[in-house]
Amino acid sequence: MDKLTQLQEMINKSNKIVFFGGAGVSTESNIPDFRSADGLYQEKYKYPPEQVVSHTFFMRKTELFYEFYKSKMMFLDAKPNKAHLKLAELEEKGKLTAVITQNIDGLHQMAGSKNVLELHGSIHRNYCQKCGKFYDAKYVKEFPGIPKCECGGIIKPDVVLYEEGLDNTTINKSLQAISEADMLIIGGTSLVVYPAAGFVDYFKGDHLVVLNKTTTSRDSYADLCIQEPIGEVLGSIII
Repeated sequence: MDKLTQLQEMINKSNKIVFFGGAGVSTESNIPDFRSADGLYQEKYKYPPEQVVSHTFFMRKTELFYEFYKSKMMFLDAKPNKAHLKLAELEEKGKLTAVITQNIDGLHQMAGSKNVLELHGSIHRNYCQKCGKFYDAKYVKEFPGIPKCECGGIIKPDVVLYEEGLDNTTINKSLQAISEADMLIIGGTSLVVYPAAGFVDYFKGDHLVVLNKTTTSRDSYADLCIQEPIGEVLGSIII
């Protein structure tokens, strides 16, 4: 039996599927992983991407932070790919209970997914640090330099920067969804970013599937591993 047939059969048998995804889910929507920042950026600013998207850097070098953030992490023209769309369809048909994502692009919601747990926040939510007023991604992206509120305060995106903790409510909901799932599909993540790897330990269900182009730390535990483009793999599933 080939791997796609195996995946189809596992999905057919499951009714509480949880999807745990990372950057590889959105690369097929032409959103690069920010860690692959080109040399030009590094040459110009002499700071590695991980340092730029840290809390300290945001506070001390806000303009440089936004220059990087707007150009490397905000892709407002991106559209959901076959993976996003199939996951939304699985939820609509009552097969999938939650999408847990490390991505901040909002493409799962755009595809129609309802229960999306965003571990690292979203570019689509931005708040004034002074008065708390909400601003959308378009406002932030198009604002020249540092985005400011009408009250004069600096706007901060609702994304989890390095040195910042994850939202406890989101973590608890994610762990609950994984622990209650009968199938866990890990997609587009190599499971090296904390706390992703630890979350998987809460899975006690029947089918653990890894869909990632490269090997992950959980391959040896998985019932099925497919190293093909995730959009093509999930797109082939019939519900």
